[in-house]
Amino acid sequence: MPIASDPSPGAGLAERPEGTDPVPQYGAWRKGVAGVLAKARRVDIAELPDEPEQLLAQTTYDGLTVAPLYTRRDERPELPLPGAFPFVRGRDAARDVHRGWYVSAFVGPGDGAAAKREILAGLENGISAIWLGVGERGVPLAELPAALDGLLFELAPLTLDAGAQVSSAAATLFEVLDSYAAPERADIQLSLGAAPLTSRFAGVADAELSETVALAAQSIARAETVRAITVDGTVFHDAGASDAQELGAAVAAGLEYLRALTEGQDIADALGQLEFRFAATDDQFATIAKFRAARKLWARVAHACGAPDFGGAPQHAVTSAAMMSQRDPWVNMLRTTLAAFGAGVGGADTVTVLPFDSALPAGELGVSKSFADRMARNTQLLLLEESHLGHVQDPGAGSWYVEDLTAELAAKAWAFMQELEAAGGYVAALESGLLAERIAATKAARDSDVAHRKTAVTGVNEFPNLAERPLSDAARTPSRVARYGAAFEALRDRSDVYLAANGARPKALLVPLGTVAEHNVRVTFIANLLASGGIESINPGPLDVAGIASAAQEADARIAVLCGSDARYGAEAGAAVEALRAAGVETVLLAGAAKAVAELSGTQRPDGFLAAKIDAVAALSGLLEKVGA
Repeated sequence: MPIASDPSPGAGLAERPEGTDPVPQYGAWRKGVAGVLAKARRVDIAELPDEPEQLLAQTTYDGLTVAPLYTRRDERPELPLPGAFPFVRGRDAARDVHRGWYVSAFVGPGDGAAAKREILAGLENGISAIWLGVGERGVPLAELPAALDGLLFELAPLTLDAGAQVSSAAATLFEVLDSYAAPERADIQLSLGAAPLTSRFAGVADAELSETVALAAQSIARAETVRAITVDGTVFHDAGASDAQELGAAVAAGLEYLRALTEGQDIADALGQLEFRFAATDDQFATIAKFRAARKLWARVAHACGAPDFGGAPQHAVTSAAMMSQRDPWVNMLRTTLAAFGAGVGGADTVTVLPFDSALPAGELGVSKSFADRMARNTQLLLLEESHLGHVQDPGAGSWYVEDLTAELAAKAWAFMQELEAAGGYVAALESGLLAERIAATKAARDSDVAHRKTAVTGVNEFPNLAERPLSDAARTPSRVARYGAAFEALRDRSDVYLAANGARPKALLVPLGTVAEHNVRVTFIANLLASGGIESINPGPLDVAGIASAAQEADARIAVLCGSDARYGAEAGAAVEALRAAGVETVLLAGAAKAVAELSGTQRPDGFLAAKIDAVAALSGLLEKVGA
């Protein structure tokens, strides 16, 4: 069941007669790129490759190449309008442009009365869909009717998150609906949220597959629009999956559901029982492409099953929990804004923005839950009501970059799904460990990029704020979510513990050599690097060799870092290292590469080197160990 092929970028250019390049200015642009790169790299233009712009290309964790420039050379055939197979541009041709997507919020733990107040307050202030936790995940099952009292079901779609109690929660919900009057029962949209296959991957309790199939049969018989199953791709994302892995695993799980459902149901009814949930990240273009590609993938499944018109499954976007940081969590507001933008532009039907402090225990920051919820809600409302993003369906259509990325991501995700199918299907791949193994490899690659600071996590491995209040013990509890900045935040946790025990943070003396112009760049780099590991920098200002001893004694630091130009190192580094050792400094490091002092040896040679490409997590962890943190 191969996915429908798309023309590759630049397809057909080789057959064009000479002089008919669709972008005749491309050659001049390439020459300009070559000139800039040659100057920046201090090489001759002849030393660059024939296509120098490829040096600016980026590679995603799926192995996809993102070019530095997209032109008519990358143009692909125009896709059908929203509402038509393959639904890339949207599943609903008649979506209300004044509403846009549904603004959803999660209502969690609390009694029925409290949940009702929270739901009504949210609806009064802009949300248009409810995601309600039930049982261990929220409102006690017996109080579900009280929580739903007063809700106009035909106006606000409802999604349940009840885990293993989903059947009981559905029965209670159906009882409530049986006594609810509505002009058109089909206008009532319900998602029961049964997710046995994806919950199994995450290791959380949920209904059995057979129970879910029975629940789907009940849902099909209802007059309301009820979907029993949520294919929750966020569990793969939270474990470290790439975009293609998240989509491919979700489609594989969806296929497993279809096989079970069609043993007793028509394929059209079976397709009508599934919705998808995916993570939206602050990589806005990747997120736009992800939701478009996801629709293409599931439409292809429906087409292969003989029901192409039923391939437009609803999509629920949830801003990524993995991208959220505990340190400087206010930055999360920016992350979730980009994620909501990407999901909305990408055509998600419903979007939930996680509160900016969701990676922390409740009350950790001293701000109220209502404030955090309001900020999450208003993020979407500003995008919809002030930026008017919902007024246009699929605004990214026609963008050479977006169309290319969508097609390439869909192909890669389909290939991953086929790998899981070849292993025996989703369940077999899950049981054999294949799925977890593939995702773990991606997580390791991302962790390495973050550790080497190739990938920046603002407030964590870049621009950290050491003046932040230390986190509580509860905040240091390990999470099942593979947050991007977790390794650096673990270093900060060690610094917090050291601070509590010693009254001060671990510290290191900066030794600026030469003029400010000579050392400022490296001083700034080292201070930022050390702070990301919870180590405070002491900067006495420019020093000559004679002033090093007194600065070291005053700082009383066991670690020192020389900062200066390579030329200055050649003249003074050896003597500076000896002066620091004589002053009792135990570990002397140098900001820069080892080649800068290749001629030094013995007591004049630094103990280590802090350069841009080092494994910062390993280096900082070693420094914390040296000071007992």
